[in-house]
Amino acid sequence: MYSISTDLAVEAKEYIEQQNKSEINGVEYLEKVDDDVKVATVKVLTDEGAKTLGRPKGTYITIDIPSYAHYDSDTMDSLSRTMAKELSQLVKLDNNETALVVGLGNRMVTPDALGPKVVSKLMVTRHLKELVPESIDDDIRPVCAMAPGVLGTTGIETVEIIKGVVEKIKPKLIICIDALASRKLDRVNSTIQIGTSGISPGAGIGNHRLSISEEVLGIPVIAIGVPTVVHATTLAHDTIEMVLDDLSSKSTEGSSFHRVITELNEDKEALIKEILAPRLGDLVVTPKEVDLIIESLSKIIANAINISLQPALDLDDINRYLN
Repeated sequence: MYSISTDLAVEAKEYIEQQNKSEINGVEYLEKVDDDVKVATVKVLTDEGAKTLGRPKGTYITIDIPSYAHYDSDTMDSLSRTMAKELSQLVKLDNNETALVVGLGNRMVTPDALGPKVVSKLMVTRHLKELVPESIDDDIRPVCAMAPGVLGTTGIETVEIIKGVVEKIKPKLIICIDALASRKLDRVNSTIQIGTSGISPGAGIGNHRLSISEEVLGIPVIAIGVPTVVHATTLAHDTIEMVLDDLSSKSTEGSSFHRVITELNEDKEALIKEILAPRLGDLVVTPKEVDLIIESLSKIIANAINISLQPALDLDDINRYLN
């Protein structure tokens, strides 16, 4: 069967259940609306569910971003607060315990620069807690951050860099931010996923690296990602599907033309695999306004992390610190 590539657990669930025409055993789905923002949670509870979904056991929270959010500062702040509520439930830290935030990706490639951009907007406090503790409130948590780059420019596996830092500074929590890939164009740059099972850098575009996870690093890892690209073969799949559905609806049921369209619809995945996939390969596509969007997304995510890691401060306090 033709495989749809996606890093989003909610998309994988939708696609597999559509193909199998049944719900996935061992996977729980919850949905709510918080301040006009849709929040969907996929919980992978069993080994069977993990195998079927193709995701490790854990919790995957998906937050939908309104299309106008990137142009409205109030909406961006509202999204940050909604995201912070979800993230805060996963952050289990005492005030004196350190959190390490890691921005994954290549800062020189805009669709892949989300992680480094977020890191540049974080409230980092570990050095202040160590150097000038008398000037820092006891309720402020020590936070440090890094953007280790990518294997192609460093020659070092990202998880090896993170592991070295973890062994040296001994944080109690890691939060990783990375760009993802989606199977639906309308989710590109409009969905934030928070997961508790770690992350494999580059997996969405076929560059499978060693995973950054609690199993590897020995401490909890929260992964935050936004799909910034979509595979060209996915676009082709969806386009062909829409064209065939439209032709089918306009043809007379039982006619020879309708039968041909029905057969093509059933065989479209094989056609894409045999004809388009070899020509398009791993080509991915991103919207032309990606520069603006990555900038706004990085602000939304950075503020959410800042709020969740510093519950003693509100967003206005954090913004004053950063400015």
